[in-house]
Amino acid sequence: MLTLDALRNYGANVETGLSRCANMEALYLRLVKICIEELNSPALGDALKQNDINRAFEIAHKLKGGVANLALDPVAVPLFQLTELLRNKTPGDYDKLYGEISEQASILASLLN
Repeated sequence: MLTLDALRNYGANVETGLSRCANMEALYLRLVKICIEELNSPALGDALKQNDINRAFEIAHKLKGGVANLALDPVAVPLFQLTELLRNKTPGDYDKLYGEISEQASILASLLN
């Protein structure tokens, strides 16, 4: 079940995320749920597989903004790294970072049950 304590145990900075939602717990949890659903979408992985760097950047940048605002720190770190590589069109092992993002997204998704 998605709760503040479950998010704290995950490593989210819940107090920071809540403060960005005017300390409205229901709003924060609703936005986290939406973010989790977006993180678990195949769109980023598909764009990376197709080597569509521009589309992958747009998706990663959007996801990064969401997780940063909600202070979902464990998934924010690899998203920040991937976003910057894509922004600069730096060749690299995108698969490794995407794997970390996917792993964190799965952990978050397990909190929804």
